[in-house]
Amino acid sequence: MLLGIGPGIMAIGYTIGTGSVTSMIVAGNNYGMELLWVLFLSCLFSWVLMEAYGRYTLVTGQTALFGIRKNIRFGNVIAILIIIGITFGQWNSLIGILGISANAIFESIVLFFPASEKHSYILILVIGILVIGLMYYILWLGKYSVLEKVLIFFVTLMALSFIISLFIVLPDPAMIASGMVPSIPDVPGGKMLVAAFVGTTMAAATFLSRPLFIQGKGWTIDNLKDQSKDSIYAALLIFFISGSIMAIAATTLYGEGKTITKVFDMIYTLEPVLGKFAVTIFLVGTLGAGLSSIFPILMITPILIADYQSGILDIKSKQFRIITAIACIVALTVPIFGANPINAQILSQVFNVFVLPLVIIGIIILLNRENLMGKHKASFLLNVGMFMALVFSCVISYTGVIAIIESL
Repeated sequence: MLLGIGPGIMAIGYTIGTGSVTSMIVAGNNYGMELLWVLFLSCLFSWVLMEAYGRYTLVTGQTALFGIRKNIRFGNVIAILIIIGITFGQWNSLIGILGISANAIFESIVLFFPASEKHSYILILVIGILVIGLMYYILWLGKYSVLEKVLIFFVTLMALSFIISLFIVLPDPAMIASGMVPSIPDVPGGKMLVAAFVGTTMAAATFLSRPLFIQGKGWTIDNLKDQSKDSIYAALLIFFISGSIMAIAATTLYGEGKTITKVFDMIYTLEPVLGKFAVTIFLVGTLGAGLSSIFPILMITPILIADYQSGILDIKSKQFRIITAIACIVALTVPIFGANPINAQILSQVFNVFVLPLVIIGIIILLNRENLMGKHKASFLLNVGMFMALVFSCVISYTGVIAIIESL
């Protein structure tokens, strides 16, 4: 059923990775449902932007950065800034994701072989190298379609584990409703987590890569209605799955005084309701989320550069292989330096919001160009949605700047 959604399944797999899982669990643990409104607005505006970029591609046949470069004054500069910003944010995310995945595998090994904990550094590093090496090998062969389906399966398994757990714990409806009242926790780290929420849910890379996935699906202008439904379904699923993770953490952990400082601590979100099965379900879900995120993030920079150059991606090109190799080396930062992957992951999500305003301004201009869109140019309601998304992204970017300054 999920595979039948269309390109939106890529948005789900891209968005619900370890960054989303980490942010939602930490938020639920520390603040209950207080940040649900941030998640709701992020998903709402994500739907608007997926609809916008999808419509542009189906009507014009052009991909995102190619269209910005060709049709907007100073488009070259804007497109290059977007590539730099997204690469920085996504590669930072990649560092945290690989760190969490490697730590999750290591901690599952410790369960069966406790003595291995003494060699944590070397084992985590070896696991990280093996994981990223396998991903790069498959990209090198250019046979990623089968892996995509496998990774989507694991993401679905992760999502189901949290959704089922949600119905087991049955959070208080009043607590959920209170989370829709806008507020920012006035505590250290509150602003950082708000920015991380938006960075992981309203990711610019998701919108810019959508046109290429739509092309791969073979959709044309006759599929405008399919594209609109696909955007709505993707946004709804992202909200429901991410909200479920937050609600589980809020119900089982909030007020308990537990601190999440390492990957294994997050198993507590499932342990109270699933007992011994918590370890297996959480590790499988985390690995599925992590691997499904690693894969598209490795591809994002060569995708954007190819989009900028010609709007066509050749995964067997020398350029593609060199850039993905550099990304693999960058990804090993956490395992090599032994950093805390939880902190690295949350901080990396904050950087993802800074390029959002440029991405939104670009699509607003393109969708309102009558010579490009004709009768399909942006409606009044779509324009309202895009401008609200722009204001929201600017506010969150400002919040992210303040959060980073306060953390220094």
